[in-house]
Amino acid sequence: MSRGSMATTAAGQKHPTYQIRPGYKERVSVAAMKEIIDTILKEELEGKVYQVDQADGQTKRISDEIRTRLKEMNLPRYKFMVQVVLGEMRLEGVRMGCRTFWDNDTDAHVSSSFVNDSLFCVATAYAAYLY
Repeated sequence: MSRGSMATTAAGQKHPTYQIRPGYKERVSVAAMKEIIDTILKEELEGKVYQVDQADGQTKRISDEIRTRLKEMNLPRYKFMVQVVLGEMRLEGVRMGCRTFWDNDTDAHVSSSFVNDSLFCVATAYAAYLY
């Protein structure tokens, strides 16, 4: 039941119910999120060469597409945030970090990367359940 819905007792009385946690089938799937990100990164970047003048548009397009497909999972009360980093492959190291403050029972994050001879891309998606 969703927030603010009515439940009926055995005696036939109705009373409001407030669910603050998602049901079992309404929880976000980390595996499904990762599959979506991997698919989009492969579709958008496979066979591409890094071009500095197109990187800004590519990162925006990739992050928008990931967020759109995550929303299509139709999970009520989840907000999705996506971060995409795209750079030229120069055989140098890149280190990324993140700190979050959330509920481990309902919220999730997934990170995936794509690398070819010319570029690297790291996409991270966060799913936060809104109480």
